[in-house]
Amino acid sequence: MNRLVGERISIITSKAQTTRHRIIGIVNTDDMQIVYSDTPGVLRPNYKLQESMLHFSHSALGDADVLLYVTDLVETINKNESFLAKVGEVECPVLLLINKIDLTDQAGLEKLADQWKAILPRAEIIPLSALSNFNVDYVKKRIESLMPDSPPYFEKDALTDKPARFFVTEIIREKILLYYQKEIPYAAEVVVEVFEETDKLIRIQALVVVERESQKGILIGHKGLALKKVGTMARKDIERFFDKKIFLEVFVKVEKDWRNRDALLRNFGYRMDS
Repeated sequence: MNRLVGERISIITSKAQTTRHRIIGIVNTDDMQIVYSDTPGVLRPNYKLQESMLHFSHSALGDADVLLYVTDLVETINKNESFLAKVGEVECPVLLLINKIDLTDQAGLEKLADQWKAILPRAEIIPLSALSNFNVDYVKKRIESLMPDSPPYFEKDALTDKPARFFVTEIIREKILLYYQKEIPYAAEVVVEVFEETDKLIRIQALVVVERESQKGILIGHKGLALKKVGTMARKDIERFFDKKIFLEVFVKVEKDWRNRDALLRNFGYRMDS
């Protein structure tokens, strides 16, 4: 997503389930507007939060003009059989992107490509390395060539459909994913309660919601040092994102079993089907 848009729209970590929402990134040129939609990875849901994440992934199948199915050398090829069956039924062009090709040799890549061709015979398979930017320009050109003529959906200067505070929550959540291990990152949700902007400064108060008191203790750390470090790392990235000085305060609150509570999930921006 970030390579295709040319801006840091989606947070990046090595952990699964980093992306929770469907995030729009918009590329505008003199004669073209392309709207990219980055969805959560496909998974078997264990609680309602993951059901919402899977809904975001399924929704992309219904409205895409070009579908990019991103896999890599690490992913188990048949772990998402039911979702892949739906990908095989879409009418739009499918580009199957095999990422992280720097982790294999030519023979290994050809073998993997043959396996994917057997699963999605209509897909155009493109090997790439997003990390080194290998073949990303080719992917962009293929997307441009496959896009239908259509009026623009967004203003010419738009970069995304998300509000500014959404990216604050994502940057803080990225630091939690990077800094903490095991269950803590997956039990944490971030909410921006105050976002006050002046010409020179943005004042932000953010709340990290976790499910148990023990998680709150780990998140805060001894004498608050762990939370302070996360806040410092996040503040630096938020300053780069907005190109402004940031005053950031981060607090922690326990909401028991929030990942299975419809009302809280709706408040956090997740879609819950009745």
